[in-house]
Amino acid sequence: MAETIRRGAGQGARALPATGELADQRGRRLTDLRVSVTDRCNFRCVYCMPREIFGRDYAFLPRAELLTFEEIERVVLAGMRLGVRKVRLTGGEPLLRKGIEELVAMLAALRTPDGQRLDLALTTNGSALAAKAEALAEAGLNRVTVSVDSLDDETFRRMNDVDFPLQRVLDGLEAARGAGLGPVKVNMVVKRGQNDDDVLPMAEHFRGSGCVLRFIEYMDVGTTNGWRLEEVVPSSEVLARIAAVHPLEPIAPTAPGETATRWRYRDGTGEIGVISSVTQPFCSGCTRARLSTDGRLYTCLFADHGTDLRALLRSGSDDDGLTAAMAGVWSRREDRYSELRASSTPSSGRSAADRDGHRIEMSYIGG
Repeated sequence: MAETIRRGAGQGARALPATGELADQRGRRLTDLRVSVTDRCNFRCVYCMPREIFGRDYAFLPRAELLTFEEIERVVLAGMRLGVRKVRLTGGEPLLRKGIEELVAMLAALRTPDGQRLDLALTTNGSALAAKAEALAEAGLNRVTVSVDSLDDETFRRMNDVDFPLQRVLDGLEAARGAGLGPVKVNMVVKRGQNDDDVLPMAEHFRGSGCVLRFIEYMDVGTTNGWRLEEVVPSSEVLARIAAVHPLEPIAPTAPGETATRWRYRDGTGEIGVISSVTQPFCSGCTRARLSTDGRLYTCLFADHGTDLRALLRSGSDDDGLTAAMAGVWSRREDRYSELRASSTPSSGRSAADRDGHRIEMSYIGG
C-alpha cells in the first residue's frame, strides 16, 4: 500500500504520495524548512534591519505578493514528501502576520507517512508573545525561540532601536513557558562593543530557569548591517567567559544538522548553546531550506538568489510539479558559504567577492 502524507483528521483534503528523503550534492538531507511569513518587523535591530536602511519610507512587500497560508501549506506538504520533518516560522516578525494562529493550526494538522506531526517552531522578537502565546499553543505550536540581546534595559532599547522595553519581552517569555511552548530557547546575538558585556549576566539570569540560552556570533547576512569581522565575538570567547565562573561540559547534539553546539553547567543547572557560523562553520551538516515571504526557495542563509515557487503555485502547477521543482533545487545544491568565507575573509571585514556581490537580507528570508 502506498505511503501518504496527509492532513489531520477533519481537514478533508488530499493525500499525497511520499517520495522519501532527498540528498544534495554533498550528501546533506533535507529535513528542515524555515518559512518567512512576513518581511515586516516592529524592531530595527542594528544587526538585522538597521533604521538607516529600513526607515519610514522603506517599501515592504504588498500583501498580494505574500504567500497565502494555503500556498505555504502546499509548499510544506511538498517538502514533507522530500523528508522535511521540522518547520520553523520566521520573519521579519512572524507575530505581525495577521491570523498567524490559523497557519499554525493548518501546519499542525499535517501528518507524516507514519502518522507523526511536524516539529513546529516559531522565532520571535517577543514583543507580542505575552498576548499570543496561549493561542499559539492551542493551535499546535510546539516550541518558541525568543530574541533577547541584553538584560540591561537601556542596551536592549538601543539595540532594538525602537525604544521597546525589555520587560515586555520577558513577560512574553513567561507567557510562553506557562502555555507549554518549551523548553523556550532564548537567542542572543553578541556584537562587540554593543552588548558583549552582557554575556555573563545573560548566562546567570537564565541559568536554572528552564530556558535554553544560545549565543549567536554576529553574522554577515545580507549587505545592509555594516558587518565587520572585528565586531564578532567568537563563541570560544563567550564560553571562556562563562566557564571561568560556572564550569561547563559539552553535550551531544539532539539531532543531525543542529546549528548550536550544546554545553551544560556541571552543577546541573541547565544548558547553553553557541552558534558559531563565522568561526566554526557548520555547512557540512546543514539540512535547512528557506522559503521567503514571497515564495522563493533558498538553500542557504547567505544566498544571492532563490527559486520562484510562487509562480508555480499561481500558474496551476499540481503537487507533483511543485515537489519536483523543490527536489531539483535541493538535489543541485552545493552551498557552503560559511566554509568559503572562513578561508577568504580578510581581518578587516568582508571578502572582496562579498563586497562586490549582493546577498539576500535576513529580514526577507528569515534567520
